[in-house]
Amino acid sequence: MTRALIVIDMQRGFDDLDFWGPTANPECEQNVAALIAAWQDEPIVVVQHDSLSLASPLHPESAGNALVDVVAAVEPALFIRKNVNSAFYGDTDLHAWLQERGIGELVICGIQTNMCVETTARMAGNLGYDTTVVLDATRTFDLEAEIPGVGLVQRAAADLMAQTALVLSAGGFARIATTASLTA
Repeated sequence: MTRALIVIDMQRGFDDLDFWGPTANPECEQNVAALIAAWQDEPIVVVQHDSLSLASPLHPESAGNALVDVVAAVEPALFIRKNVNSAFYGDTDLHAWLQERGIGELVICGIQTNMCVETTARMAGNLGYDTTVVLDATRTFDLEAEIPGVGLVQRAAADLMAQTALVLSAGGFARIATTASLTA
């Protein structure tokens, strides 16, 4: 079975901690770089988020929309622009592209763990792909929101990463792996 590496939203705007807040896993970018370097003779799909919000560092007119250098240097088999959480809803039909090439296994990394990475992994699992999320090649940010009927809910980035790993794994959507286990 052919597999593809899906690199999601590795963009400079995520370094703006004044906008996003505290983060977890500062090793994310170096782990993504290690995965890219180890990926031989198999397709790499690069996904870029184009926020619709003018205030977002990921808006197409913002310098933060640019990919980080290690990802910008990749000549991907497929490049997808999106403005939603799932790489399956971008300017190219990812599912059709994968099906046309007989790709049945996906290895997913990138930003944010509990947003675009998790959403893409859930959809991949639902579509029948053998899916692996490389948790230490993802990162996210602290999150808080006022939830009706619950009140203020706050979660640290590391807790959100652990929760994503638990939900994806226990829910049968994806396996969780480390960079070292895939690059050894």
